[in-house]
This record gives sequence, structure tokens and C-alpha cells, in this order.
Amino acid sequence: MTGTNSMHISLDAVRSIQLAAQGLLAPFPGPATKSDVLAVIRQMGALQIDTINVVARSPYLVLWSRLGDYQPVWLEQLLEERAIFEYWAHAACFLPIEDFPLFRNWMKDGHRGWVDSRRWIEQHAEVVDRILGHIREHGPVRSATFERSDGQASGWWNWKEEKIALEQLFNVGDLMIVRRHNFQRVYDLAERVMPNWDEADSIPYEETFREFIIKTVRCLGIALPAWIPDYFRLSKTVTRSTLQELVRDGTLVEVTVEGWEATPALVLPADLPLVEEAAAGRLSPSLTTLLSPFDPLIWDRARVKALFGFDYMIECYTPAPKRIYGYFSLPILHKGRLVGRLDAKAYRKEKIFEVRSVHLEPGITADDELAQDLVGAISRCAGWHGASQVLIRQANPAELLRLLEREIRQVS
Repeated sequence: MTGTNSMHISLDAVRSIQLAAQGLLAPFPGPATKSDVLAVIRQMGALQIDTINVVARSPYLVLWSRLGDYQPVWLEQLLEERAIFEYWAHAACFLPIEDFPLFRNWMKDGHRGWVDSRRWIEQHAEVVDRILGHIREHGPVRSATFERSDGQASGWWNWKEEKIALEQLFNVGDLMIVRRHNFQRVYDLAERVMPNWDEADSIPYEETFREFIIKTVRCLGIALPAWIPDYFRLSKTVTRSTLQELVRDGTLVEVTVEGWEATPALVLPADLPLVEEAAAGRLSPSLTTLLSPFDPLIWDRARVKALFGFDYMIECYTPAPKRIYGYFSLPILHKGRLVGRLDAKAYRKEKIFEVRSVHLEPGITADDELAQDLVGAISRCAGWHGASQVLIRQANPAELLRLLEREIRQVS
């Protein structure tokens, strides 16, 4: 790439910029409102959907990490109000509705998701026509609307054929998610969900790469070129050539980072004041919170390792005897550093929030300040769940358990 900029910043500054861009620099001033939920989704660019519900389903937890106490129902309301929509981005995500034109041509080409959706639809025309006819006549449906009639599994996690068809029609944009019922998708015809949509408003496919790259750099605040394709799952080859154009025409500006001089980081000109603040040491991370494994701050494992020295892998897919940190360990963000991971479970009926284990990273000292801030984050998360009791089972190092138990007694 070409283009020069005299600004040179530290790795600490890069971390602070990214935390600020992701809404994780300081505690939310609160109290949160539904409009704040939408603002956070816009700030992140995408809110990944995952159904694991040990603590809270990931999209709700990602929002809590930034907003603190808020009403999870607001997310469903925003979907029903068409302020957001669902589609494939980094993975299956909630996305700001104003980005729909960016994704529309991705939908129509049918290659997002797991398979070539267009080909599947052509090969299963009978079931597709039957489902579309049912929806036209009877309105929105869930997968549960259709009973299995073949007496056997049909592959794909034992999905029935109708469920597969719903997903393929969603992939190509013929169906959209109109709402969720007990977090299950409710599908309807795209023309009913977006009655005023004009296909002429779709952003041309070749232009979407520029827009997604610009959006990624904005969402990260500052980014190495290698970090950019992962955010919206872009082609690395196309990203590389498009980045060169964006630097040449001044849309992106290069900034050198201490220790990474060989590969300049990229920022938007509008974000240079934020970079200058960070370089001057005026961005001071002060938030301590728990992060979802699917939080956009950490969903790129290579980026989080390079930036925070944090080597993370979710272990829910790992056989239990081989787990080190627990089924659904949550990274602990403490004042700009990822200092450990916490394995927890919310027992909602019993109103108990159980911390099964806490593990600090090597070199992190278990002291009073960390214990106090961590208990604060645990207590806020427990309160958000309506839990009246917090149980902490294990901690590593052992001294941390004593400090955490002392702090828990003081806040109880």
C-alpha cells in the first residue's frame, strides 16, 4: 500500500482506540434505553447471534457488557419494528436496517451461510413451492409449524426438510425474519417484511467491498490490514486490492504502531482526533466487565491475541475431560486488559448466579482492586439476571478466591 502519515502510536494506544470504538472504554453512563441498544448495534456494525444460554444468549450478553442493566426484550422489539434485521455478516447477526442495501446483493447470490442456496432451492422445488404457498396464504411461520412426515432425520443437525428450505429461502433473501418467538426464528415473505423496498436501492456488488472495509475500520477504530476481512467475512484477495485503492484516494490513512512498523495500521480521517487523544494518553480505560465468547472485540482470535496477548478458545465444543477453563468461559476485561476468564451459569428459577471458576492470565496479580472490580462486574451481571445470590466455587490463583469471597460478603 501507498500513502504516508507521520503519526506513530503505541500498542496501548491501539488498544484504547479499539475499546473506545467498540463501546468498551468506560462504564455506560446509563440508565440504558431501547435507543441505546440500537446505537450499540450500529456502533459494532453487527451483533452475532448464538443460542447457548448458560449465562445469557450471546447477543444479549454483548449488549450487557456495554450497557449494563437493560431490558433484553428491546432487542426483539427492534427486530419487529424493522430497526434491525437478521442476515449473515461475521456469522448470523442482527444488523442495522440502514445496512440492508449493502447486504441485498449478497442475499441474491445465495452463497452466504452453509451451502449454495440457489442450487438447493432448484433441486427441491416442490418443498420450496409448498412452503412459500403456505406462507402466502397463512402468514409468518416457524420451523415448528411443519411436522416431520418422513419418519427419519434429514441431516443438517437432524433438521427436517422444511426447516432446511426455510433457511435456504432466508439465505437468498426470499424470506426474512419478522420476529423471534422464544428466540426461535419466525419467517415471512421479504416483500411483507420490507414492503417499501426498491431493488434499485441495492448497492452494486463491486461497491460493497469498499463499504464493508470502511465500516470495519470504523467499528474497530484502527485496524491492521490482516484484521479487516474477518469482521464481515470478506475475500482476503479482494480486500487487499481494495485497501490499496482506499489508501491511495485518502479514504483510509496509515498510522505506524510501535513494534508493528512494517505494517501500518489504518484509520478513517474522521477518527484521527481519537487517535491523537490515545497517542497523548487521554483515553483511559476504566471499564471492568465480562465478555461473550462471540463479542466483536474478541471474535477474531488472531486479532485479540496480537492486540491483548490473550489466547482464547471457547471450550463448549471441547469434550468435558479436555476443558481447561470451562464450558462457556467469559473473558474478563479489566481497565483495558484481558486479565482472565470466568466460567459461570445462571440458575434463573433459583435466582442463583454461580461462578464455577475464575482463572487469571499469567502475570496478572490478584489484588484488592482487581477483586473489587471483578466482584462488581459479577454482581451487576447477577442482578441483571434477577439473581439474589452469587456463589464462587474456584479461583486460580487460590488467593483470588479469598479476595473475591471477601468482596462478595461486603456487597451482599
